[in-house]
Amino acid sequence: MILRITQFGESILREKGREVETFDDDLHALAQNMVETMESAEGVGLAAQQVGHPLRLFVVDVGMLPDEELDYALDGRRPPVELIMPMAVVNPRLRTGGGQPLAGEEGCLSFPGIRGDVPRAPSVVMEYRDLDGAPHTLEAGGWFARVLQHEYDHVEGVLFIDRMEPRQLRLLETKIKRLKRANRGRGADKPA
Repeated sequence: MILRITQFGESILREKGREVETFDDDLHALAQNMVETMESAEGVGLAAQQVGHPLRLFVVDVGMLPDEELDYALDGRRPPVELIMPMAVVNPRLRTGGGQPLAGEEGCLSFPGIRGDVPRAPSVVMEYRDLDGAPHTLEAGGWFARVLQHEYDHVEGVLFIDRMEPRQLRLLETKIKRLKRANRGRGADKPA
């Protein structure tokens, strides 16, 4: 089922996600709906806050990249990307690797038409649980690391505009204010 994507200006995007405590059919259904929504919107990641649920949950799919452009290890191995994507990440904990942050262009499904350069760590280590509650460790670099950091920020109530350099943000200020005004007071239905 395709879900409504919350837009900048809606307060839920600033909510830090609650830990997921129950790994059940409802969680599986929410994640599946999030994947369908992400794919329908042609995104590579979607956090629960973006569909009205303040949880520590997001989905990603970087499977469209050629294998040689993907830098990752899952639980110390490198399974084929088509076996692990799309991926649901529950209760993530993130550590950034060494190296200088690198600027790269990002967009966000909650900010239609707005793109800008965001500095991100070149590599990350993410500990998380899958939809059945099993623990995993994911190491990623490059573009995959950027996607994980963007979605992790969402579950922390942080938006990609918060990470932009001030000069970059000033260039987008009018568009961002217009989007915020259009969505102020509007909200996704709260989950039951």
